[in-house]
Amino acid sequence: MILMKHTICAGILSALSIGSADAVGELRIFNSNNYTNPKLIEKFEKEYDVSVTLDTFASNDNMLTKVRAGNTGYDVVVGSDYAIKVLVDGGLLLETDPNAMENFKNVDPKLIDVYWDPGRRYSTPWQMGIKAIAINTDKYKGPADGLNLLFDPPEELRGRINMLDDMTTVMHTAERYLGFPSCTADKAQLKAINDLLLRAKPFWRTLSYEVMDKMIAGDVDVSQSWTGATYRLRQKSPAVKFVYTKEIMEAWADNVVVLKKAPNADNAKLFQNFLMAPENAALVSEFAGYDSGIIGSLKFLAPEFANALEMNPPADARSEFVPPCPQDVVAMYNRI
Repeated sequence: MILMKHTICAGILSALSIGSADAVGELRIFNSNNYTNPKLIEKFEKEYDVSVTLDTFASNDNMLTKVRAGNTGYDVVVGSDYAIKVLVDGGLLLETDPNAMENFKNVDPKLIDVYWDPGRRYSTPWQMGIKAIAINTDKYKGPADGLNLLFDPPEELRGRINMLDDMTTVMHTAERYLGFPSCTADKAQLKAINDLLLRAKPFWRTLSYEVMDKMIAGDVDVSQSWTGATYRLRQKSPAVKFVYTKEIMEAWADNVVVLKKAPNADNAKLFQNFLMAPENAALVSEFAGYDSGIIGSLKFLAPEFANALEMNPPADARSEFVPPCPQDVVAMYNRI
């Protein structure tokens, strides 16, 4: 892991109000690598006269390990939905009540009663998206609207498919294709999933997170992918299209939380409220390439991004957040 630090000057303290422009001291943020817009940090520092330090981690698992060990010195952590659930359940977060902050009115209603933080007592949105399929329309011009592209592909796509190198993602995708519930523990359904994967395996060329590299190089023509990653891929390969499948898709969301032992809790709360302002959420999206989940943020972004298919799911597109599976189900996933 490459550790990145970004520090700029200090200032004045006042914790009288979440919306107050008079703050003081420091803010230490722990976020995924290459996921924070320097312009966002500079704007926050200038607006509140607070010195920000940004450290980075390679994965949610790395972040959880460090936070659970304690005494990190961090104030703010950014993590994925399931990781935030772990932190909430572990009693490691400060209840900051974002739902009572001035800018909470801008949060997309579908992101309020979420499984990892019902009603948003701890967390605010950072970035969100959908996981489905990217396809090269120069190489394949047939129907493209379902998971059959991965599990029962037409002849010309066989051996030209990349699946994400992620057991849970592959298992959940198989469940959706077969019409089973996520995290199924039914033995007959698990056997059907096992049989499906064995049939589909010869059609897959690779299992990798390197979606952009593989599609740009022409190694594969279809891949499991994310909305934002596909948008960035399309800037380099215009023939690529994001496929919203007729089957329900997996949604994900990264979130901003404050650690229970945050040394600068008041500044951390200011940061949470700051991020829920549309113009500031747009700075996150500008850098990271996904929707922010903040209503009105897209109007602050370039039209080609704001109007992109990846940022504007069709009205009939269905997606869901999936809580972590029980350990007995995970054990069966591992066996399969």
